[in-house]
Amino acid sequence: VPGANATVICVNCPAHMRKRLAEMGVLPGVNIQMKRIAPLGDPIAFQVRGYQLSLRREDAAQIIVRAILP
Repeated sequence: VPGANATVICVNCPAHMRKRLAEMGVLPGVNIQMKRIAPLGDPIAFQVRGYQLSLRREDAAQIIVRAILP
């Protein structure tokens, strides 16, 4: 849901993808916010550590998060 906030719990993907996400700041304990979903559902934009990151739906599905409730 756009506007939803969450904390990254773990990144469950192959090592090369996990390294790429880590370089972009997606690490356990980091807060992220979903900003928007493209009209056809791919890509999805997130706010991570003060910048916007767009990920394909299948890549975003590999990031396990815990929702931060308002």
